[in-house]
Amino acid sequence: MQSYPAPALALVESMSLAAAADPARAVAFQGAPGANSHRAVMEALPDGLPLPCFSFEDALDAVKEGRAGRAIIPIENSQHGRVADMHFLLPESGLSIVGEHFMEIHACLMGLSDGPFTAAYSHPQALGQSRFYLRERGIVPMSYADTAGAAAYVAELGDPTVCALAPRIAAELYGLKVIAENVEDAHDNMTRFVVLAKQPLDPATITGPAITTFVFEVRNIPAALYKALGGFATNGVNMTKLESYQRGASFSATAFYADIVGAPGDPAVDRALEELGFFAKDLRMLGTYPLERERG
Repeated sequence: MQSYPAPALALVESMSLAAAADPARAVAFQGAPGANSHRAVMEALPDGLPLPCFSFEDALDAVKEGRAGRAIIPIENSQHGRVADMHFLLPESGLSIVGEHFMEIHACLMGLSDGPFTAAYSHPQALGQSRFYLRERGIVPMSYADTAGAAAYVAELGDPTVCALAPRIAAELYGLKVIAENVEDAHDNMTRFVVLAKQPLDPATITGPAITTFVFEVRNIPAALYKALGGFATNGVNMTKLESYQRGASFSATAFYADIVGAPGDPAVDRALEELGFFAKDLRMLGTYPLERERG
């Protein structure tokens, strides 16, 4: 908690106390109060009690340790790509994905004065999403752990020449003046969040369209990935995400993070996963959950 700027500490403490009184309803998120992840909790899980955590690992630990029933984590942004390294974090955590949420992201430029500003603090994702706006104005981007924490830090600094990029709610919470709204470079800016819990959902209980997330590894030999994925094509299973990454330092095998539309128990999905098993190793299911937005 002491890692937060002073203006955020009182809010963090009160929200943490409320979550501790009813941990089953608590929803852990990374960031200070007023962050986009805080907004995501309020939108996706309005009956939940937001629990601020300083890092993604802290948010996952809150669920693992029973201090929160769920966590909500941003994993990808339409303009700036990957946010959290869920292919590393999630398998190690032992948690399961039980939901997803898409949220439009709009940044405000805020500070203690009207400017001009020499530097802007924010999460690296927010800075990347507004890089042209900042460059045109000669404002130097300064990385901070999260958007709302950056706003609290600017309030704590008391320097009229620095500003923050954060959601409007952060200006209200930390007494900053909104100088400009929607400063992101592309206004079709969307972040996908996933909801995590200790226990996976039973695919049979999902009544509508579902999405399944898993990781697997293939050897670095010719056509290994082609063979591993062939079953999804032949069985008509839509793979909406495939991202590679390396495990360890040997670079002898490549691992993949994948999303498919469908759920185990569907014959086509079962056949595709069975075929994947012939050509891949260390297949780990990370969760099957309701599809919030159609892919296509």
